[in-house]
Amino acid sequence: MAEDAFESEALSYIDALYRTALRMTRSEADAEDLVQETYIRALRFREQFTPGTNLKAWLFRILTNTFINAYRKRSRQPQTAELDDVDEFSLYRRMSQETGSNSSDPEKEFLDGIVSSEVKEALAALPEKFRTTVLLDVEGFSYKEIAEMVGVPIGTVMSRLHRGRKFLQQRLFDLARERGIAALRTSGPRPD
Repeated sequence: MAEDAFESEALSYIDALYRTALRMTRSEADAEDLVQETYIRALRFREQFTPGTNLKAWLFRILTNTFINAYRKRSRQPQTAELDDVDEFSLYRRMSQETGSNSSDPEKEFLDGIVSSEVKEALAALPEKFRTTVLLDVEGFSYKEIAEMVGVPIGTVMSRLHRGRKFLQQRLFDLARERGIAALRTSGPRPD
């Protein structure tokens, strides 16, 4: 059976799609579902793809639109939680797996985990339209590509990136100040 060039190239972007989906959804299971739905739609509508154009951008547009549609659908439905299947030792197992690494610098590993989680929390606090734009920018897409994926003018992309970055900067600075990591700047000379 001959290898399908379209499928091969499309599958080469699976890691990048998953990273972005994970940042968008903040859930491994939801990210996997989102990537799977993206590939299902890409294969279903592959005749709409123009060969020779940017397949990666086309796939990210599908991912973004699928996420936005699911987000809108969920926001119209009430949230429910099932606690019947919760294992009382699941948190313990998860923590023991995470701390079971053989790192030579556990303090650095711990601090990296805190910083990473704080950045993730700051990203999660961004309104959806800003978060999506910032995440696509982090993936390396141009303003024009992001504008096409999200369906807004380039100026809107630039504005959302600016506002999203400012929000993240302020959020992380406030957090650092709360924790005593960053001191308020003063106009006087620094004491040595």
